[in-house]
Amino acid sequence: MSKNSRTVNRKVRFHSRFFFRKFPAIPYILKWLCISIIIGAAAGSASAGFLKSLEWATDFRENHIWIIAFLPVAGFLIGLLYHYFGQNVEAGNNLLIDTIHDPKETIPFKMAPFVYLGTIVTHFFGGSAGREGTAIQMAGAIADQLSKPFRLDKTERRILIISAIAAGFGSVFGTPLAGALFGLEVFLIGRIRYNAIFPAFTSAIFADWVTNLWQAKHTHYHIDLIPKLELSPILYSILAGIAFGICAATFSKMIHWIGTIFKSNIKYPPFRPIVGGSIVAIALFAIGTTKYIGLGIPTIVESFNTQLPVYDFALKMIFTIITLAAGFKGGEVTPLFFIGATLGSALSLFIPLPVGLLAGMGFVAVFAGATNTPLACMLMGIELFGAESGIYIAISCIVSYLLSGRNSIYLKQRIGQSKNSRYESDQDKSFSDL
Repeated sequence: MSKNSRTVNRKVRFHSRFFFRKFPAIPYILKWLCISIIIGAAAGSASAGFLKSLEWATDFRENHIWIIAFLPVAGFLIGLLYHYFGQNVEAGNNLLIDTIHDPKETIPFKMAPFVYLGTIVTHFFGGSAGREGTAIQMAGAIADQLSKPFRLDKTERRILIISAIAAGFGSVFGTPLAGALFGLEVFLIGRIRYNAIFPAFTSAIFADWVTNLWQAKHTHYHIDLIPKLELSPILYSILAGIAFGICAATFSKMIHWIGTIFKSNIKYPPFRPIVGGSIVAIALFAIGTTKYIGLGIPTIVESFNTQLPVYDFALKMIFTIITLAAGFKGGEVTPLFFIGATLGSALSLFIPLPVGLLAGMGFVAVFAGATNTPLACMLMGIELFGAESGIYIAISCIVSYLLSGRNSIYLKQRIGQSKNSRYESDQDKSFSDL
């Protein structure tokens, strides 16, 4: 190498070091931009395929109602699959949250196909379940495979899983901003990891874009009438938020309690969904309607326009709790949307607010109380219903969050900052410890 070449190389290295010292965030941005694009492409494609499969399964079931009679058999097969081949991934969302808190072994890739298959079978044969758990688990299992190729340390793996949760959630619901905030907020109540903000938002936005490229359908909701910001609507919103918070706490307590009953009385896990599936199938044929199984999207849409019966939310809660507590797969969030929206719609009998606004408030507020993610739910309400309803959405989410107390559908969720300063001594405990 000539003297001039060595001089040029030294100058290039000097200017590079000077540039990165002046702009230290550049390497971080470039690294996580690359990783986030991969996460977004994988999670968005997985969510798109899942949404299309779910649409097909739902359409087939609704046109062949007799297939619901085989729900106990389907549950037994799901139970066998997880008992003999998937015990290390059966914790689902709680495994992802636990990995953020204490990263250990790489999450097995088989979590993705297992939860996909289990959820499709659950919906195909008539279980009452959601979809966010599946999207999040698929994204998390796929994303964690990047930890070794990119040589990520424990802190970076935490960021990786947060980004995957954001991508899965944002892409399956078409709410990338809420998805990013959900990933940042869900694992540690009261605190947010700001070093994960860029990867979480980038992954969620890119995943949503990829899902749309695959032309996967998202449901759209509309609130027709929003009252002016005055004292009486604010007070009514607080009252509604109290009802939503109590509902969220009840759901969280009941699903864990019923799950404990199944586990303590039926020792062999594959038998649990047989019992749960039989209860759901018999009850379904007894009442003569399928509105309380599956996702329940048509009823959710109806709740924004029509005052629904006061028992709709309770029946959906019962069907969902039995389905998931027995060991079927899916998620709790879309059923929580159903429960909250129908409860809000029914509350219009007593609370003089527009039925659509109450349905929208319940849609996100019950979810906020059950998952302790009020900020993500506020943003989701704005993304889905528009900024005009933002203040009422925020009031209901905050009140529901506060009223839900020490309850969560995620047992591995930890308390970083207590809702009430009286309980500061409980910081860093998971809900399974309380």
